[in-house]
Amino acid sequence: MSFVWLWTDILVWTLVLVLIGAVRSIRRSEQIRKQWFNILKSPVAMSAAIVLSFYLLFALLDSVHFQYTQPTSDSSTEQRSLAVHEQGVLSLLDILVPHLRTQTERTYSAPFATHEYSTSLSYDESGVVSQVYRPLQFGGQHWTGKHSILDDVMVKTAIPFLFTCIIIAIIFAIHLGWGFLKTRGNYIDYYENQPDPKDELPWGAAYFTLFVLIFLFSWFFYLSHYYHVLGTDKVGQDVLYQAIKSIRTGVLIGLLTTLVMLPLALILGISAGYFKGWVDDVIQYLYTTLNSIPGVLLIAAAVLMMQVMIANNSDWFGSTEERADLRLLFLIFILGLTSWTGLCRLLRAETLKISQVEYVTAAKAFGLSPFRIIQKHITPNLMHLVLIALVLDFSGLVLAEAVLSYVGVGVDPTTASWGNMINQARLEMAREPMVWWSLFSAFAFMFTLVLAANLFSDRVQTVLDPRRKH
Repeated sequence: MSFVWLWTDILVWTLVLVLIGAVRSIRRSEQIRKQWFNILKSPVAMSAAIVLSFYLLFALLDSVHFQYTQPTSDSSTEQRSLAVHEQGVLSLLDILVPHLRTQTERTYSAPFATHEYSTSLSYDESGVVSQVYRPLQFGGQHWTGKHSILDDVMVKTAIPFLFTCIIIAIIFAIHLGWGFLKTRGNYIDYYENQPDPKDELPWGAAYFTLFVLIFLFSWFFYLSHYYHVLGTDKVGQDVLYQAIKSIRTGVLIGLLTTLVMLPLALILGISAGYFKGWVDDVIQYLYTTLNSIPGVLLIAAAVLMMQVMIANNSDWFGSTEERADLRLLFLIFILGLTSWTGLCRLLRAETLKISQVEYVTAAKAFGLSPFRIIQKHITPNLMHLVLIALVLDFSGLVLAEAVLSYVGVGVDPTTASWGNMINQARLEMAREPMVWWSLFSAFAFMFTLVLAANLFSDRVQTVLDPRRKH
């Protein structure tokens, strides 16, 4: 087994390193640290941040890829069989949940079902044909029928609940131990120097959110060994597996698109607002022209051109995963190149205002170069707008991927995404009996991510907006 680095893996881990560096810089700045403390002091913002962290964790687990090497003649029989079974590129998340990936059924099955969702032809020993619901190969095979499925699920829920309680207790003990160590083991100092509840982070909301998330994911993971918790699709693949795998696509498009749009918006917006004149005219003409083109048509044209290029150069790719990853990377670049205009216009207007204040005029009088003024005086006063815009745009980009995949110009059909799940569920909702769980699963996972991003962005805007009333 060997590591495989996809292009999006390199970008997402580069972004993680950038975020780690940003956290270190925040810890060194008292003012910025106080701003983030005010953001997280809201129970809603704290809960939303924890939800977003869980989604990011699953995206990172799905961004470490491996490939089983071809067995040699000296390899054992077990190694050969493993290499045959584990073909293709697998992520760390695939390795952690192998049963969700490999235990596929013949066709549709409802959540927690023990038989297929539709009838099939069956022949008995006498040759009589009948319509029967065939039992599933993996889902619910432990169920003996002595108790209802609901009773069986309730009994099995006890183990995830106890596991969650143990994990929360360990986290709480580490939290208390860390606070105790900060006082160097002095019990009196620890209990006398407790902060005022008004000046403390909402740890109650944080622990409650952690408990709910850990319980839900451990409950899904444990019960998935016995049932298809969210059912299966047309070809028998587990819907829970598809929904979890789609987290990476949604998070990557929301995060990596900012790497493309942010430099363009910053450079062009600040340049237009500071230098004015013909520079401002050219940049205004550029983003006005780009805004005049319907976004969906522009993205569709770019994606179709990319598809033709990939089809004509199939020898560039060693696997279908690399081809799908390149298409995802192109979609990220296309979304970034078409979504920078709003932030650019906002930064231009703010730069026009800041460039007229006294300290910028004084800096010009002292002979500072324009680039030095932009670096020291203008850019730091724009970062709150940049952060607000990026957090607000995150949810819009996640929804954009779903819409583009639904109309057929999004990610590759082999890539797990909520948009592809919704697109496939379009026909499933029209059949009889209706297959609703694929659409519901994609909606639930995407709704949770977008809701958490919107709630967190509202708090960021409230705290960082200098025009708000304190």
